[in-house]
Amino acid sequence: MSSTTIAEVKVGDTLPDVTLTEGLPDFDKQSVTLLELIKGKKVAIFAVPGAFTPGCSKSHLPSFITAKDDLKAKGVDMILCIATNDAYVMEAWGRTSGGTEAGIRFLSDGSAELTRALGLAMESDTMVRSKRYSLIAQDGVVTHYFSSAEQSSDTWAPNVLSSL
Repeated sequence: MSSTTIAEVKVGDTLPDVTLTEGLPDFDKQSVTLLELIKGKKVAIFAVPGAFTPGCSKSHLPSFITAKDDLKAKGVDMILCIATNDAYVMEAWGRTSGGTEAGIRFLSDGSAELTRALGLAMESDTMVRSKRYSLIAQDGVVTHYFSSAEQSSDTWAPNVLSSL
């Protein structure tokens, strides 16, 4: 574990040029370069400490599934869910939760490269997890950022929508 502390992401920051992994049906996967994926788009990105965990599965993810049409009406072109779980776990969570069917893309940050670059890593001896957050980015630049430092619900879709 590194002793260097990276400042937490803020409005005005450009998202890092990282490669994530997307799980595909039939146990396949593909590399996804974040900045290429979101180039020229307004995107909602939310991250969770872990796929299939109670708070993430019962509240955070469902809030974005429910709000997908409202987010689209506010100009959001794409919704991405990020976690440090592997691509196969993320694909299974997206498929079984209804998130993939709702149009949300589930991306693995298995090496925690994005999570660390955003200053949102929760390091441990066994696994790096992401702090819970949501953000809106336009063409790779953060325009809105929602931290879970006060309350987890600050990162849920209704709060995101109210700021757009």
